[in-house]
Formats: sequence, structure tokens, C-alpha cells
Amino acid sequence: MSEDTSYTLHARQTLAIETEGLAHLHELAASPEFSRACELLQSADGKIAVIGIGKSGHIGRKISATFASVGFPAFFIHAAEALHGDLGMLRGNDLALMLSYSGSSDEITNLLPALRELALPIVAITGNPDSQLARAASVHLGLRIEREACPHNLAPTASTTATLVLGDMLAMALLKKSGGTREDFARSHPAGRLGKRLRLIVADLMQREPLPLVAESASLMETLLEMSRGALGIVGVRNHKGELTGVFTDGDLRRGMQDGESMHSPVSRVMTNDFFFLHPDTKLMDALEAYEQRRITAAFVIGAQESIVGVLHMHHILKSGII
Repeated sequence: MSEDTSYTLHARQTLAIETEGLAHLHELAASPEFSRACELLQSADGKIAVIGIGKSGHIGRKISATFASVGFPAFFIHAAEALHGDLGMLRGNDLALMLSYSGSSDEITNLLPALRELALPIVAITGNPDSQLARAASVHLGLRIEREACPHNLAPTASTTATLVLGDMLAMALLKKSGGTREDFARSHPAGRLGKRLRLIVADLMQREPLPLVAESASLMETLLEMSRGALGIVGVRNHKGELTGVFTDGDLRRGMQDGESMHSPVSRVMTNDFFFLHPDTKLMDALEAYEQRRITAAFVIGAQESIVGVLHMHHILKSGII
């Protein structure tokens, strides 16, 4: 067997073991304990304090970040640091989500009297239902891992993967039950690309000046010149009141030529009357979805009193770097 094949074999064995370690989570999700844990987490008046140490601590940081990102205030406390002052981060209305596969590490068990004194509810995730942590918890979520992916069955691998997935299950169950929206997510991610995509509106990116516009009486030649100057592939056609009554694109030009129109024909004869337009406060994600459905790349933006306030082209969106 070649070395490369050996690597592949070990990698697949790891994947199989870790996948096997997740199978029991289907049963756990349907258990009364899981529902009770969700109810406690959802009803917490304060913050969710995720507590762990070692590899469980690394997983705990990710779980706390996930809770916070979907709108449930959470933070991570390293169990050893908690014993040396960080316990002061906790308040009586908080909830402790404690992670320890053995359920018996000294740093975790030494915290239990202090948490009991604070009367904090405890949701514990362990692999040992008879452990001190499991017995002290308000709700215990038990993991059942037959073996770690480590060939010596020592390094936390399948157990940490299952803990991470269980944390995601809790966070997503809370998110869906609470009815959290895309806008809620955006408020937690104002600087990231995902947050920008969800937070931005058409007015943030639209071009305000100059706007490619002609009168209804303009000839096709004049309209084409305006399209060339605008370099957006679209021209707006307005009436004597300044209202947008149609749009003109290269598709309209082709159809006009096929119908025998000359370059001196008024654009009103070939423009698209039933056109799509945007409002300034339209969510950018909604505008993108509309563009995709209609297979268009630009649209005019109509404000108050039917005024033409801008045009939004895919180039403006791409230039912003949000997609």
C-alpha cells in the first residue's frame, strides 16, 4: 500500500468514527432533556456563560460565539480562570452551559459549589451521566461516543465534534423557535460581508448622478448616445412631468430594428412600458433576488412623488465587494 493510500485510509477511518459518534444526537434531539435545555436557555434573563477547559474549552468558545451571533447573549469562561477571579463575570440571572466529556475534571467540579451559591441553572454536556457535573446539573445532555478517532482512543476528536454539533443544535433550535430574522442576524454582524449584505439598502449603493434619462420624444439615436454616456446599459424615459414612463435597453433596440423602426423614431415607440423599478429603502438582498428572477442587471430607483432618485446596476453592487 502506498503512503498516499495509507493517509487516505486513516482519514476515512477518522471520518467514519466521527460520523458514527453523531448518530445518537438524533435521539437526543427528540428527548425531554433537550427540550428542557432549550427552554432554560431561551428563558434566561441574563447571559449564557459557556464554561469549559482543555479541548472542551476550545469548543466552548465556538459555541458561545454561535449563540451570540444569532442573538442570544453569551460569553466564554475558562474554568481555571473562573477559579481565580473570572467567576465575577457571572450574575444571578445568568445560565451556565458547562462542557466536560468526563464530567469530573477538577476545574469544572471545583466551580459547582460557587455556581450553586449563585443559584445559576446549569445545562451540562458530558459523556458520563454518573459524573459529578451531570448530577449537579439542572439538565444533563449526555453524549454517547463509542471511541475517539485517535488510534489510541485518547485525543478528544469524536467527542469534541459531537459537542460542537450539539451546541449548534441548541443554538439553531433557539433561533428558529424565537423567530429570528435575517435583519436580526445583520445587527449582530454589522462589519462582516454577510452583515453588510443583509443590512444595506438600495439607497446605500445606487448612483444618484448623473442619471441616463431622455424625454419621450427623444429619437433612438439620441437615446443610444445617452446610453453610451451612461455606460449602464439602460436609459430611463420620462414625460413632461419628469415621471419615469419607460426604460430602454439594447433588447428594446433589437426589437425595434426587427419591427422596422428607424434611428429617427421616438424612443416612446420601442421602450418597455411595463418596467421593474426599486425603492430607495428596498433591502439590497431583495433587489439582488429580483434581478436574478428577472434576469436584469439594472433598474431605476423611484422615490417620493414618483421622483427618479437613482439607478442601481450590478456593477455598483460588485464594486462594493459584498458578493
